[in-house]
Amino acid sequence: MSQQPKQFHLNAFLMGVGHHEAAWRHPRTNADDVRSVEHFAELGRIAERGKLDSVFFADGLAVGPRVKHNVLATFEPVTLLTAIAGATDHIGLIATSSTTYSDPFTTARKFASLDHISGGRAGWNIVTSAGEDEAANFGLDGIPDHLGRYQRADEFVEAAVALWDSWEDDAVVLDQDTGVFADPDKVHEIDHDGEHFRIRGPLNSPRSPQGRPLLVQAGSSESGKEFAARYAEAVFTAQRTLAQAQEFYRDLKARVTAHGRHPDELKVLPGIVPFIASTEAEARALEREFTDLISPDYALRQLSAIVGVDLTEYSLDSPLPPLPSVHEIQGNKSRYELVKELAEADGTTVRELIGLLGGGRGHRTFAGTPEQVADELQLWFEQGAADGFNIMPPFLPGGLTDFVDQVVPILQRRGLFRTDYTASTLRGHYGLAHPASQFAASLDRTSA
Repeated sequence: MSQQPKQFHLNAFLMGVGHHEAAWRHPRTNADDVRSVEHFAELGRIAERGKLDSVFFADGLAVGPRVKHNVLATFEPVTLLTAIAGATDHIGLIATSSTTYSDPFTTARKFASLDHISGGRAGWNIVTSAGEDEAANFGLDGIPDHLGRYQRADEFVEAAVALWDSWEDDAVVLDQDTGVFADPDKVHEIDHDGEHFRIRGPLNSPRSPQGRPLLVQAGSSESGKEFAARYAEAVFTAQRTLAQAQEFYRDLKARVTAHGRHPDELKVLPGIVPFIASTEAEARALEREFTDLISPDYALRQLSAIVGVDLTEYSLDSPLPPLPSVHEIQGNKSRYELVKELAEADGTTVRELIGLLGGGRGHRTFAGTPEQVADELQLWFEQGAADGFNIMPPFLPGGLTDFVDQVVPILQRRGLFRTDYTASTLRGHYGLAHPASQFAASLDRTSA
């Protein structure tokens, strides 16, 4: 009997009317969709039609200086995903929330609520926030230092997990005859007393359908990888070559093992921005259409923020000036290193660099036929570079529709992706077990 091939996971990373920064200017999109809840609900339905594991929304906490040419995210993502939950039945729902500018109790509560509302489909993308403009909105004169942000994030996640665990799975009794709502012996104060937070608990939300939301992380710095190895169950990463992706995958899985976890408890999903057409030439032409619509003013300001150097008066047809060491950067270190590597490639001009970054801010862009896209995904998966992929459509809804209707069926025929949902929760989609409450595990009631 032939063995069934291992299957991978697919997440749709949704952003406005597309990941390409000029998507809102292209005739394949309707720019006003960024303000339409129905637009995003329909994206959720399209992703669910393709049997994808999840959809994901990033988030930022500032307008920033680029509003003239930048299409902003209109909705707070957990609120938006609550609306999408009502329009879908199976698709996982992942939202970004910062550990730097929020607190564990309210974060745990809002994700527990999303998990209840969706029937166990919630996931939290954990970020530490690296923008100057975000810091200014929270009364700070600058970005908190990189290591300090991750130390706070460590404690934040431990506290949030304890709050989700504060209700055991069977704590809710709902016995109308006796008038008992919950068993108080199965609802626990967490008594967290740390460097950053003091929280008594318990959470004022019972245990959610999948135990606790899926934990996702996207940082690839040394601190970010260590954080992911300790806590994350899925990692969204930006790798531009197969060799780079393989090295990242090996490194991260080894770190997971070093923290006493099984490597399969963390899924690595590199991002890919696919331009899909019936021929490779047509796909490349489509990509050029979007690149030609990039606003240099916006792109230069965005690039300046990443590298920490003001490039707004710099010649587009010259190489970048020498960039500082990554050790001098307090913002997003992993994205900075990626951009620095691209900038320092032989002969790369500022104009060429902003074109490379326009599709996915450093994520890998690929133009080709549906078969070529499927081939690339299969190659990376089978060559030890990925457990799945973070699909970043360059324009929406068409880019997602193209992937779901043209690429997914190929993957299904090859036995690489599910043909139907077999689980009811996001953890189930990712092949992860229902976690036990840490408080239930620590109690021995038989001796009471």
